[in-house]
Amino acid sequence: MLNETPVLAPDGQPFRLLTLRNRAGMVVTLMDWGATLLSARIPLSDGCVREALLGCASPEQYPEQSAFLGASVGRYANRIADSRYTLNDEVIELVPSQGVNQLHGGPDGFDKRRWQIISQNEEEVLFTLASDDGDQGYPGNLTALARYRLTDDCRISIEYRATVDKACPVNLTNHVYFNLDGVQGDVRQHKLQILADEYLPVDEMGIPREGLKSVADTSFDFRTPKAIAQDFLSDDDQKKVKGYDHAFLLQAKGNVREPVARVWSQDEKLQLAVYTSAPALQFYSGNYLGGTPSREPGTYDDWQGLALESEFLPDSPNHPEWPQPDCILLPGEEYISLTEYQFIAR
Repeated sequence: MLNETPVLAPDGQPFRLLTLRNRAGMVVTLMDWGATLLSARIPLSDGCVREALLGCASPEQYPEQSAFLGASVGRYANRIADSRYTLNDEVIELVPSQGVNQLHGGPDGFDKRRWQIISQNEEEVLFTLASDDGDQGYPGNLTALARYRLTDDCRISIEYRATVDKACPVNLTNHVYFNLDGVQGDVRQHKLQILADEYLPVDEMGIPREGLKSVADTSFDFRTPKAIAQDFLSDDDQKKVKGYDHAFLLQAKGNVREPVARVWSQDEKLQLAVYTSAPALQFYSGNYLGGTPSREPGTYDDWQGLALESEFLPDSPNHPEWPQPDCILLPGEEYISLTEYQFIAR
């Protein structure tokens, strides 16, 4: 029998997969390439096991897709307008990755790197990544840490830390997509709650051109749980980006003990609660998922997964006036962002 040739990542080395397990029988799979969440399988009360995350069929498909499935993104998650910002009267030019703008840290962002594994066991894994001065246009050397932990109450805890030797905006998040119906069907049939009083309108390229807006009397009011489909594409702010792809300024203001969002599957057998120290949550309804390689043979459709990305508001380096902590990390400081996704089976 011939030995199978190992599948290699773009750096010529094999992908490394890691598995976390808890006492409830939940199993989470990760990969060192992009410090990526691949899978979360949750036992339901009826004895079935449900896959709650979107993912590809094999590791080598991840570098080929552009949806950032489950990946750690940085240095700056979301968009920076015109790929530039001004700090201390100096204009910093970044490398564009979506038209003239930079999205998720640039064309060679942290999602396209091999993170080094520092430690691992069945409960948690710790990754690290070094980013050199000038990487994607950003100033200074940065060291990042990503800690994934699976708790016995079925929380995927994701903690990002970073330090720099020059002042630089830092905004790390995980771009995991959820479909609580078992990755089948349309997530617009999910029920969603986001505990936020304001959201940030954007233009057709996802760039904020005006300030925060109250969710009251708009399709963006998720303070009371409702089906995503209820007000879908009902106004111009949604139509510009084919659905929801907007940041919400959270009521919790960084208090990780308060839930910031909840999601219910269509059959209500699985619920997700989100906690985060980040000031904002980007709700993306998967408007451009179509054609992304799926775990089953074939590809995903638009609106087959939703993302709830914990982060600073988009384009924050150009908007220091926004009511949130400063996104500029200084030498001697440490960036820390904690997000927990808790699954509750019925």
